[in-house]
Amino acid sequence: MGETIRFLLDGEAHEVRGANPTTTLLEHLRGPMRRTGTKEGCAEGDCGSCTVLVGEAGGEGPEGSISWRAVNSCIQFLPMLHGKALLTVESLAKGGALHPVQQALVDKHGSQCGFCTPGIVMSLYGRAIAAKGAAAPVGEVLAGNLCRCTGYGPILEVAKGVAAEAAPAVDLSAVRDETMLSLSYEDEIHGVTRTWLSPRTVDELAKAYLDHPEATIVAGATDVGLWVTKQRRALPVLISVSEVAALKRLEETAEGLRIGAGVRYVDAMEAVAKLYPDLGAMMRRLGSTQVRNSGTIGGNIANGSPIGDMPPALIAAGATLVLRRGGERRELALEDFFLDYGKQDRRPGEFVEAVITPKLDAGRIFKVFKLSKRFDQDISAVCGAFSLAVEGGVVVDARIAFGGMAGTPKRAKACEAALIGQPWIEATVEAAMAALDADYAPMSDMRASAAYRSLTARNMLRKVFLESQDRDVETRVVPESAHG
Repeated sequence: MGETIRFLLDGEAHEVRGANPTTTLLEHLRGPMRRTGTKEGCAEGDCGSCTVLVGEAGGEGPEGSISWRAVNSCIQFLPMLHGKALLTVESLAKGGALHPVQQALVDKHGSQCGFCTPGIVMSLYGRAIAAKGAAAPVGEVLAGNLCRCTGYGPILEVAKGVAAEAAPAVDLSAVRDETMLSLSYEDEIHGVTRTWLSPRTVDELAKAYLDHPEATIVAGATDVGLWVTKQRRALPVLISVSEVAALKRLEETAEGLRIGAGVRYVDAMEAVAKLYPDLGAMMRRLGSTQVRNSGTIGGNIANGSPIGDMPPALIAAGATLVLRRGGERRELALEDFFLDYGKQDRRPGEFVEAVITPKLDAGRIFKVFKLSKRFDQDISAVCGAFSLAVEGGVVVDARIAFGGMAGTPKRAKACEAALIGQPWIEATVEAAMAALDADYAPMSDMRASAAYRSLTARNMLRKVFLESQDRDVETRVVPESAHG
């Protein structure tokens, strides 16, 4: 048996021995810990009923400060809590008195069946203790909490009255150490040994992955968690990158950004929005607060999903990847990383270490559009990204990429060719729109038909043209939640 998982629960040290590494935090809470206030709704990180707060070292402020974030416990593996702090809905009421957030939900009739209420309470509490000035708009915070009864009106009224408060002070020294967490678990029923490795350095990670090239690398588990909860996959070896400090670095350079593969969306949004405002706006629609608090940009790329929202935008921007295998590193244009559906240019034991994104030339047009059935927290039917250089009224360069239109995120080479060297006028745009048919043969599925995808991809290019001609033209959908 490997080492013990240690974390703080309500400020007190808690230990778990002999845990299956693929046990979710939610399963542990509702099972051995009997903290049944945290509910299981979807078991895939969509509904927010299981929301809890996790605190970890490294928050902004004095040394030893803690950064608290709301996460979906249904897709967080239990070892991911090692060395961290945990608060559940049971943590809030003190001495028989409800916390002000809970009391306000009672007073304003913000709960009906009550199933989603614990998750909503924790999301609102997380917003209340956010670092000063960092509290997100209410609609954005609650986009990851689905309520099937009340229609959100009373809940939003509660949220508007929630006062800021100090985050709970905890000391993680009792549960943190500098050793690699290595768990082995013998499943006596199926005879399967499961192993969890948590290296602390990139060199340790490179060695672990060379030793176990069949392993599954886990960052935020926003995708891998579903492999267990929905697909029931057996994952014999998992390597967590959450403790590799170097992968969490985001560096602003003279050329642009170097984003470590372990940088979470929530930690990258400000810097990315500064470099690419349209992409920053789209990132606020990518998943929910809980998902952005866990998911990483590197993980989104490494998974190779054809409907991942970051790759099309980063391809259009001209991003490159840094790949690491053992002691070797190589750089690869992001667009060349995706070979076919489910297949990437990545050798056994090789992992994504960082993504490098360049600054845009002055005056360059850069647009990103995400089309989905719901505005917030929904998978894209089509995601389009456009980077155009227009000089003297003529298109001199174009990089256009789409997600959801092919088996991989893919550039629209025929569309680009129809634009380059041509005047930036409506007739040119019409010709380039037609050229998209040579670039893509999209499929029909539950999110959109092939015809709808083709039409909307064309119209996204038209929208780029319209916005470039008149900055005040209204082409964007802005939800009411964006204002609150």
